[in-house]
Amino acid sequence: MSFKRVVVLVADGLGVGAAPDANAYGDNGSNTLGNTAHAVGGLRLPQLEKLGLGCLGKFDGLPAVAHPLAVVGRLAEKSAGKDTVTGHWEIAGLVTDKAFPVYPDGFPASLVDAFVKAADLPGVLGNYAASGTQIIQDLGAEHVRTGKPILYTSADSVFQLAAHEESFGLERLYKICEVARTLTKPLQLGRVIARPFVGPVNGKYVRTEHRRDYALEPPPNCLDWLQAAGVKTVSVGKIDDIFCHRGLSEGNHTGNNHDSLRATSDFLEKYRNDKAFIFVNLVDFDMLYGHRRDPKGFAKALVELDEYLPKILSALGPQDLLLITGDHGCDPTYRGSDHTREYVPLVAYSPSGKGQLIGDRQSFGEIARTLMEGYEIPVPAVLSKQESFLKNLYPEVRLG
Repeated sequence: MSFKRVVVLVADGLGVGAAPDANAYGDNGSNTLGNTAHAVGGLRLPQLEKLGLGCLGKFDGLPAVAHPLAVVGRLAEKSAGKDTVTGHWEIAGLVTDKAFPVYPDGFPASLVDAFVKAADLPGVLGNYAASGTQIIQDLGAEHVRTGKPILYTSADSVFQLAAHEESFGLERLYKICEVARTLTKPLQLGRVIARPFVGPVNGKYVRTEHRRDYALEPPPNCLDWLQAAGVKTVSVGKIDDIFCHRGLSEGNHTGNNHDSLRATSDFLEKYRNDKAFIFVNLVDFDMLYGHRRDPKGFAKALVELDEYLPKILSALGPQDLLLITGDHGCDPTYRGSDHTREYVPLVAYSPSGKGQLIGDRQSFGEIARTLMEGYEIPVPAVLSKQESFLKNLYPEVRLG
């Protein structure tokens, strides 16, 4: 018994309750799934209910089931911070001991001046922590008039550059982001993000799906190890950017949940006769609803995922695995507009596996350890202290 195809669906920002160290991040009381369910008067997610998601807490409208179809538990993050990059890296087996630097008061003048000179710009606008949708309303017209890109950050380690796709140019935005990435690497800043927008449309500037992330290059991780062992490694959504396009056989850089779910089905069909690992990011939860503090939108995205699940589940064979998880919390009812330090769900289903509750676990890295064992690949030293849930999933099957 060994894995054939594995799909890891990362619902970006789907937390299931405050982590043990949430107080250190000012996030006590955060619970993305629980607070969303309460805010909308209850969730109706029949597929996720049968898999066992409701067993992870008290979520209005999403009851616990006596016999979940999946192995379900809660994963705590070992890495410092609550960033998209650290969350995904830990899923892939990397624990980040030191949090990436943040700049709540804006970036230092020395860095900004060096960037303006290297990118050949007339200057920048902004340079403060802000909501990305709000700052383009505040500064969009001035940007179009002056040609100065909008620079902003958040509670995460991000250097975000917003520019108009037509007046500034999309390719030019990508090029100045590459300049910024080079300048910020020595600082170990997590990501540079291109945030293109258009408009005004009905009096407002609107962000497009042509976002691009420029992350730090990660150390060796499960994408590299799986690919080296002959497993097809496939990215959907912004996974390719998060891992600097390394360790990947191919991918589809989709820009929304609907397209990402459809791409997942397409890759399952394409690799129906191969060993493949399909790593998927569902960005809408975080980008459109979590950060914008929109619980109704977040709930709608959960329903969309739930309604699509039968198509993915029906494509799975006995040696396949679907794993649904998150990379951090992003509680749409919480104060501010940033990520929340929470447990994330572990919902692992295989047609030949056995469902059960496995409680709270110590690291997202258990996913990487389980992948290595399931694909029968020697476990690297960096994963030697991680636990695996493979025997929980297949308690009656001889592995290896």
